[in-house]
Amino acid sequence: MQAVFDGHNDVLLRLWHHQRDGADPIAEFRDGTSSGHIDAPRARAGGLGGGLCAIYIPSGDLVFADPDSNGHYATPLAAPLERAPSLDIALEMAAIALRLDRAGAWKLCRSTADIRDCMEKGIFAAVMHMEGCEAIDADLTALETFYAAGLRSLGPVWSRNNVFAHGVPFAYPSSPDTGPGLTDAGFALVRECNRLGILVDLAHITEKGFWDVAKTSDQPLVASHSNAHALTPVARNLTDKQLDAIKESHGIVGLNYATAMLRDDARSDADTPLEAMVRHVDHLVSRLGIDCVGLGSDFDGATIPAEIGDAAGNQNLIAALRDAGYAEADLVKLCRENWLRVLASAWKEGSR
Repeated sequence: MQAVFDGHNDVLLRLWHHQRDGADPIAEFRDGTSSGHIDAPRARAGGLGGGLCAIYIPSGDLVFADPDSNGHYATPLAAPLERAPSLDIALEMAAIALRLDRAGAWKLCRSTADIRDCMEKGIFAAVMHMEGCEAIDADLTALETFYAAGLRSLGPVWSRNNVFAHGVPFAYPSSPDTGPGLTDAGFALVRECNRLGILVDLAHITEKGFWDVAKTSDQPLVASHSNAHALTPVARNLTDKQLDAIKESHGIVGLNYATAMLRDDARSDADTPLEAMVRHVDHLVSRLGIDCVGLGSDFDGATIPAEIGDAAGNQNLIAALRDAGYAEADLVKLCRENWLRVLASAWKEGSR
């Protein structure tokens, strides 16, 4: 079994929703549940040793558009969120992450040494990530506080606009060049992340925003859960030009398991074969090289192929990649080592 460190999941969102309904998030994650994709027992069964666990503020008004007669769709961007209620939700999710850590249900990792130690001991290695920075003020005062709590990765935007940048819609077919890039506050956010050692994630950002980050950041470029636009031309997937820039920076793209980002018809349909995932990995590897591709499942945040089902089925993808000709040394890189290299670089571990 290949141990996996995964670039993106939304387990904190699921636990937060269930906590609001009266459930105990600690027991749900530690002891297991039949809902969602990730808990400790299913992670162990599927070799999922850890990952970037997102604090994500849900957009209650988002309604996905139905495809037209050609199979095309364009969901308008979710409305911007107010900061105060967003901060409240983000703090609630961060508290769940910290309580899981204190209970020993997972370890909140702040270094790659922490991650490796957890994976060796069979403890889920969680890295606190923020998907969309609506909880952060333009003056970045809150960023220091979240960093102290364990935040080590963030994406400036989700698929909506905020004070820092502009997001891409859920649209097919569509270029990622759908709007403006970073604001002045966004440029300041990237520079401050560079100073602190917080990874900057390019998932969900417009193409202009991508290039703004590329010219500003001193980190490897990272798209934690994105696929190849050349194969599935949705707005959230990456063009070959973007992939070339990520390669040049020695960054990483994490394969998104979301079927709408894998299929030729860009539909959310669990009846999607593993071959679609392998095809995207092949394209990413051919463009980026084996050292710059990883996994970014989007567990608990997307419709994923039924042949995987949840975290317990993660090794089915690994087996499909093995059957497609990937050697064990390649799978080690794809499953964990490429992510650990990029995290070590973004976190400036060699310079501290």
